[in-house]
Amino acid sequence: MNNIDAWVWWLVVAAALGIPLVMTAMPEFGMFAVGAVAAAGTAGLGAGIVAQVLVFVLVSVALIAVVRPIAARHAAQRPQLATGVDALKGRQAVVLERVDGSGGRIKLAGEVWSARSLDTGRAYEAGEEVDVVEIEGATAIVI
Repeated sequence: MNNIDAWVWWLVVAAALGIPLVMTAMPEFGMFAVGAVAAAGTAGLGAGIVAQVLVFVLVSVALIAVVRPIAARHAAQRPQLATGVDALKGRQAVVLERVDGSGGRIKLAGEVWSARSLDTGRAYEAGEEVDVVEIEGATAIVI
């Protein structure tokens, strides 16, 4: 097997590793594919099979050791910009129709919402400001 064949085989291995990357969304396969591309480059430069395998292993392990913890850290972080109902929690609203434990209406973020009091014994009259603590379906829970 000459050097040209070796680098071609490494590229075939890289492409083959790309298939499970796409099918399973496991980034480790992508890191192994990058290792195979690095090994192909090593083979293209005329290095022997031992050097090629060593480059493949070193690049793959280095990528897994460095990229995986960074990706895990990013996946664990909550988004800094709250959207949807998460953006409404903690906002103030104005009571339009009396709100108590069984229901009522508020104006929240320019829209009319169904609402109920978190404390079932507490009622809020029209014109009062309340704080939204939770959204359950289409109902705002307020205090």
